[in-house]
Amino acid sequence: MTDAKYDLSPELTDKLNRLKEYVRGLGSLAVCFSGGVDSSFLLAVASETLGDRVIAVTGVDASVPEREANEAKAFCRERGVRHILCEVNPLKEEGYRNNSPNRCYFCKRGIFAEARRVADENGVEYIAEGSNMDDIGDYRPGLKAASELSVKSPLREAGLYKSDIRLISKAMGLPTWSKPAYACLASRFVYGEEITEEKLRMIDRAEQFLIERGFFEERVRIHGYIARIEVPPADIPRLASDEIRNAVYEEFKRIGFLFVTLDMKGYRTGSMNDTLRIVENTLK
Repeated sequence: MTDAKYDLSPELTDKLNRLKEYVRGLGSLAVCFSGGVDSSFLLAVASETLGDRVIAVTGVDASVPEREANEAKAFCRERGVRHILCEVNPLKEEGYRNNSPNRCYFCKRGIFAEARRVADENGVEYIAEGSNMDDIGDYRPGLKAASELSVKSPLREAGLYKSDIRLISKAMGLPTWSKPAYACLASRFVYGEEITEEKLRMIDRAEQFLIERGFFEERVRIHGYIARIEVPPADIPRLASDEIRNAVYEEFKRIGFLFVTLDMKGYRTGSMNDTLRIVENTLK
């Protein structure tokens, strides 16, 4: 991979060079690959830098929509990257199942442990995940699991922010450069509410229904059997129109929701983190 192929600013070129240098120094790498913007960019750079000394490892469970797994498969297939899918079951962990504030820690620990097993079986020395500089300031229990299991974070080592990653991904021609932010379906639950496979499937079906109607940035938050829909403010009028509103209501009722609501503030990532203070006060 030569920088001459990409029309980048000197700052982005420098960050890309730092990333490639860091990855090259690892020698061989198993990338924990979700198919999102960050891990796709990391995998693409690692593949072009290390060739067949990189593999992609994707943990699959009920919190991962089938469409995400299929997109991850396609990304690897088109680039000739060896892709290993691993069945994981974070619901076995009480801290995950009960949706404690550090839920992500238990999930990521399981995925990283599985990636380590796969890496060892394939003679790969290091494993890496795709967090970037923006993740440092947010509530990210999964980063603790990464630290404990010596998982590398190359994008942070190179000082890359999400906006940087999207711009470089676009220059590289990666289809994920404009992909909406995604988090696993477990993030749709209020902290303290039990996560079940049934409710994960309900959320998956509900979000897929919205996506098929053109709402590509959306979340279906679950509160018991109440669905709280988030879409960008600009999309609220269309969702609230009689035709779509009635169709969404009827489908969500068929899926199993008792009530269907529209969040008036609109879509924003990590909105369930707003409940952390309430949960923490309850646990005192």
